[in-house]
Amino acid sequence: MKDSENFSGGNNVKPLKIGDLSPALPIVQGGMGIGVSLSSLAGAVAKEGGIGVLSAAQIGYKEKDFMKDPEKANLRAVGKHIRRAREIAGGGILGINIMAVTRNYAAYVKEAIANGIDLIITGAGLPVDLPAIAKGAATKLVPIVSPEKSARVILKLWDRKYKTAPDAIIIEGPKAGGHLGFKYNELMDQKINEKHDADIEKILEMVKPYEEKYEKKIPVIVAGGISDKAEMEHYLEMGASGIQIATPFVVTEECDASQAYKDAYLNCKKEDIVIVQSPVGLPGRAIRNAFIEKVKEKGRIVPEHCYRCMEHCKPAETLYCISQGLINAVEGKIDDALLFCGADAWKCREMTTVKKVIERYIG
Repeated sequence: MKDSENFSGGNNVKPLKIGDLSPALPIVQGGMGIGVSLSSLAGAVAKEGGIGVLSAAQIGYKEKDFMKDPEKANLRAVGKHIRRAREIAGGGILGINIMAVTRNYAAYVKEAIANGIDLIITGAGLPVDLPAIAKGAATKLVPIVSPEKSARVILKLWDRKYKTAPDAIIIEGPKAGGHLGFKYNELMDQKINEKHDADIEKILEMVKPYEEKYEKKIPVIVAGGISDKAEMEHYLEMGASGIQIATPFVVTEECDASQAYKDAYLNCKKEDIVIVQSPVGLPGRAIRNAFIEKVKEKGRIVPEHCYRCMEHCKPAETLYCISQGLINAVEGKIDDALLFCGADAWKCREMTTVKKVIERYIG
């Protein structure tokens, strides 16, 4: 594991430590699926001293048997990408983001643990039973929460049911990309960013009794629209232990997505970034394109194939097939794609590298 001695942040900044994991930098790369953060991106971020994060969402979409048996292909690909990322990372720290709504969620968690992943990160729902699934493993367990209510629920539940607490908590804010843990009307509130800061302060206080009870530090990591060093320092000064960033890494040479997907970020305008309804049952943030207009016009796009990705998806009723939309995105079929992005994707103006993105925050 990399140590934190190379971090050159401000004098008041403490290094990020998640149990016995000590990354060189207080930066976690957000998991992006389908296929946006695989072994190339995650490995590169870990090599530079951050925590690189794979996305488990349809991770095996390039496997030959994916259409026939997506779960089998995905579970095989989990191991493949962890091993490839390790080769790139040179001893760096790796996590995997597994959505709580994933069909047979437990199988993905167990496969990642069997392949030596350092952290399991879960959002798009609360990972209520994650401690039981991962019991006995050294892997760190990190839930993603949004409003402070969700943090309270997971802390109380894990405490009561499993006599444990998270190894870290990621607070995903309203400017994040992809699925969002907020209601549509909350996202439209002009004061939501101020309220989000208040939520962070409440969660920072909320974890303290659990830290005392379980005699461990529970680092709080803030995510969502953190575009530069000043914004990072704002959250670190509030008491956060680190930040998670995702959107800026999309336009890097190392990102696993197609160039057409990256170009969609490079060419988008601020007004092109909109809130959409996802079949997952959550609002999401994406770039407006022909696909989104088609969904808006038709009401729904009937899926041509079921990839069995979500536990409770009903193909006969769903707005559209989210797997197909995201696979089209990563493969560069832009007019038929769901182009998830963060609120500040319009600030991405040129191709870059993982090293240069990190220097923007740490330099």
